[in-house]
Amino acid sequence: MHAFEYQAPTKLADALALLAQHHGAAKPLAGGTDLIDQMRTGRYSPSLIVDIKKLDELNVLAVADSGLRIGAAVPCHRIKSNVQIQQDYAALYDSSQIIGGWQIQSRASLGGNLCNSGPAGDSIPSMMVLGGACVIAGSNGQREIPVEQFCTGPGKNVLQPGELLVEIRFPRPVARTGSHYRRMIPRNEMDIAVVGVAACVTLNESGDQFADAKIGLAAVAPTPLLATKVSEAIVGQPVNDTTMQNAAEVAKSIVKPITDMRGTAEYRSHVTGVLVKRVLQAAVVRAKGEILDYVPGH
Repeated sequence: MHAFEYQAPTKLADALALLAQHHGAAKPLAGGTDLIDQMRTGRYSPSLIVDIKKLDELNVLAVADSGLRIGAAVPCHRIKSNVQIQQDYAALYDSSQIIGGWQIQSRASLGGNLCNSGPAGDSIPSMMVLGGACVIAGSNGQREIPVEQFCTGPGKNVLQPGELLVEIRFPRPVARTGSHYRRMIPRNEMDIAVVGVAACVTLNESGDQFADAKIGLAAVAPTPLLATKVSEAIVGQPVNDTTMQNAAEVAKSIVKPITDMRGTAEYRSHVTGVLVKRVLQAAVVRAKGEILDYVPGH
């Protein structure tokens, strides 16, 4: 690994100043579970590492009547152990508990997963379907964009030199809402999704019709997708296998997967349909207030 400088500011303004001074040659370090490996392989060669774990603004984890705030440096273990997140933002819990093992989860963050901007990022579809908004800070102040607009290509995003993702904000779900994230991997040793699917559904008062639905897909396009066409095929329809199977077919028709060592494009398309139906079924169970009997990998 090349030589580099290291700074660990305790104030957001100082962190932003350091990033701005280096004109894109500095990299923020949250958990480092992606960045350190990328530096070892030569993908990135920053002259300065700015450790953001000590910034209060990036360590916020708060659930209130207005919604949920998750700082960009909050590690996965804090998210998955929060009872309110398990209940009201279940897809985030699902994602957080499968990103690496225990050691990785003590460092890795949803903010880091988002900024890495990999097409197969496990937390990004969940953040999309739950209505996440990215709060970005820079020398010109703060701006806010939806999570689904953050990634612009494989490993690329909207952050400009000198900008930093501060937190992700989520609205509070309405009654009769449930969410779920599930992925397919060929084996536990290969911790990258062949396909990942998140769903968030809201049922009508009688629980027999979809009042709202959002579907997020990973590893089937250059960036994670908020599948609006799938949502359109669900909203207003009865809660039954026919509706969910139709949603699965629509999802298969819009994905643009590649063939690589983890699976062929045809296989990924097939798995997309299978997972969309299963994830919708699971989200409906949670929307009805029932216990979802599911263990990742089974």
